[in-house]
Amino acid sequence: MRTNQPPLAPRTPVGGAGAPDARQLRAILITVSIALMAVIASVSGLNVAQTHLAVEFGASQNTVLWIINVYTLVLAALLLPLGAVGDRLGRKPMLITGLVVFGAAGVVAGLAPSAAVMIGARAAAGVGAAMIMPITLAVITSTFPEKERGRAIGVWTGVAGGGGILGMFLSALLVDVADWRRLFLLPVVLVVVALVMTLKCVPDSRERSGHSFDIVGALVSVIAVTGLIFVLQEGPERGWGAPVTLIGLAVGVAAATAFVAWELRRRDASLLDVRLFRERGLTGGSVTLLVVFGVQAGIAVVLFPFFQAVLGWSGLLSTVAMMPMAVTMMAASGLAPKAVAAIGVRATMTVGVALATLGLVLMALFVSVDGGYPSILAGMLAMGAGMGLSMTPSTEAITGSLSRADQGVASALNDVTREFGTALGVAMLGALLANGYRGAVDDRLAGLPADTADTAREGIANAIQVAPTTGSRAPELVHAAQQSFVDGWQQAMWVGAAVMTALLLHTALRGPKNEPPLRPGTEAAPEDAGGGGRATTDARG
Repeated sequence: MRTNQPPLAPRTPVGGAGAPDARQLRAILITVSIALMAVIASVSGLNVAQTHLAVEFGASQNTVLWIINVYTLVLAALLLPLGAVGDRLGRKPMLITGLVVFGAAGVVAGLAPSAAVMIGARAAAGVGAAMIMPITLAVITSTFPEKERGRAIGVWTGVAGGGGILGMFLSALLVDVADWRRLFLLPVVLVVVALVMTLKCVPDSRERSGHSFDIVGALVSVIAVTGLIFVLQEGPERGWGAPVTLIGLAVGVAAATAFVAWELRRRDASLLDVRLFRERGLTGGSVTLLVVFGVQAGIAVVLFPFFQAVLGWSGLLSTVAMMPMAVTMMAASGLAPKAVAAIGVRATMTVGVALATLGLVLMALFVSVDGGYPSILAGMLAMGAGMGLSMTPSTEAITGSLSRADQGVASALNDVTREFGTALGVAMLGALLANGYRGAVDDRLAGLPADTADTAREGIANAIQVAPTTGSRAPELVHAAQQSFVDGWQQAMWVGAAVMTALLLHTALRGPKNEPPLRPGTEAAPEDAGGGGRATTDARG
């Protein structure tokens, strides 16, 4: 097993034209960024249309959540196997196929006559997204020369991190000015543009492997990821002690254990060589992305109710309020490669995590009902800058830890880590906020009728809805609910800050090493190349 990976050489398009020039590289980066934006926007876009879905289809809240969550569930489950298939069959054909499947599913979803058709279309979109997402990053790592790769990955991580907020903003705008079905127009348009540009601009690359495809590992990985993501999505709704939740957890943990054991047995012929997690780059990058994306997703769960229920803003205005954090994140992602060149990978990641931690502390300290938006703006900006600085080197550490033959798998691992972090953050911080709210509001409901108090305990939106029935006490109940929400917010932020502090210490002490790259033209010894005779490169245009 290798301990260091040589620089990934850019692929050469067919026809003997040599490596892509600067114009071609720019076109490739724009293409994969547009494709990625379509996938990311679809993750969060439907969140702004939950009430519309319920009314249109006469659906229960559980059905609406399945319409939203099935996309993420299928996407996360299929990332690793489809990333590996893309390495073997060709990254360009896989990207084209994914775009076609994703676009077709978007059209069906936009025209869906029932909730069942919508769920099926969203599941199909998840399949297409699982083809697209790892390939977009693999195209970058297998095409861009080393001196340009960090900047390109910075753009990719900026789109991955900020694209969800931008997609939610555009989705909210479409819902407000048009119809909820127009939500699918944006991803379909992006897919069409990306498809045309892929056919024209993106070179193909694939790996000839000396081993058979790890079918068992692929199937077990799907079961493991499905079980664990299902638990994180359904646990808050069904209850963590519910039988279906416990069964999902048992299946997920058992499958994950079986996956590790099987991959250790397969060694160089494995879907994912789990031995590589001994390396600081892979472990440090994965842990950082897991926590950072978890906190980011959890923050979104906290921010939107604050904007809408505490400040009384519309869904569109609430998404606009998130934009400063998204823009700061994307800008910091672009600056991260320069910081890495100046102070090193570990130092850049440490500074990023420290800024993100500071952002959580600032929001916990200064958030208030009367302070409104300014009370959290500084914390949001610090969070955005910190996440941007930490995500880019973390992603590069993951992709740089796996061999040239496994860039689809490396990219998929990066994406699976993000999806796990997102689901975990939403579940954890959402639960902390809900528990904190209930604990705080209980002491403020004295004298209210029992049924009114029970409704108010369910959440701030419920409290505001039932307040008019209390007559003269309505303003008092609304203020009590708002203040209780802020109390719950602070508890969630302090826990998030504690988790980020632990990550900060881990990054500072055990983060990726700052190793100098090999000189151009230098080749690693066979035992250090990470392939073990596993694959050779076949590049096509």
